Amino acid sequence: MPLALELAVQDLAGVRVAREIRARRVELTQGLALGGLTPSPATLELAVEAAASAHGAGPDVEVHVLVRPRAGGFHYDADEIATAVRDVRWMLAHGATGVVIGAQNADGALDADALARLRDAARDVRADAEVTLHRVIDVTPDPLAGLRTAVSLGLTRVLTSGGASAARDGRDMLRALVAAAEGRIQVMAGSGVTAENAAEIAATGVDALHFSAKRTVAASGSVRMGSAADDGGGHEVTERAEAQAVRTALGL
Repeated sequence: MPLALELAVQDLAGVRVAREIRARRVELTQGLALGGLTPSPATLELAVEAAASAHGAGPDVEVHVLVRPRAGGFHYDADEIATAVRDVRWMLAHGATGVVIGAQNADGALDADALARLRDAARDVRADAEVTLHRVIDVTPDPLAGLRTAVSLGLTRVLTSGGASAARDGRDMLRALVAAAEGRIQVMAGSGVTAENAAEIAATGVDALHFSAKRTVAASGSVRMGSAADDGGGHEVTERAEAQAVRTALGL
């Protein structure tokens, strides 16, 4: 299979950029500055419309939704898992092609029981739903053990930076994960992927590259909403030129 491109987006404009650069799919989220959170129902519905072919021949871009109930770590309580299960069901019932999930135990290993519940919720709605394990694998004690768990659960792919902060620095682990996958699960590299390093990351043999190509738009005013986290610093958007540069650098 040719290398696939996945663009992490937060809005309709990002979906349109993904179509323009012929990405295979988007990871739809909100709050990328927080690592990504579950997007709103309206965001999903409009993203599916924006991803659809103008010729009515099916989606040009697959919409995969990040289901993450809160910022912070990935050790969730029963209420948070219940929320995620319902979000998974809703997103797939309303047009998503797949979901992106993750959960871990208190000891840092993947929470196989929670992941199985989320997987089952997805495939109860759509038998062919694609389920991606997100970068929770990079904060587990042993990414290779995490990969084996993902394979045993029948997940579609795993998004990973090879256990490093940026995929470029995790290339040795990415190669090890590709070798261990043996074609049973897709390995997608993400985190810090740019036009400058995309080719060398792709050379590890991964099945796909995940990137955001984002830039920050400065706030037009100085009104604060009362939160200490609201610094009035603007918001992030998908930069078409950077996204296209990644594709061009890969010779696609």
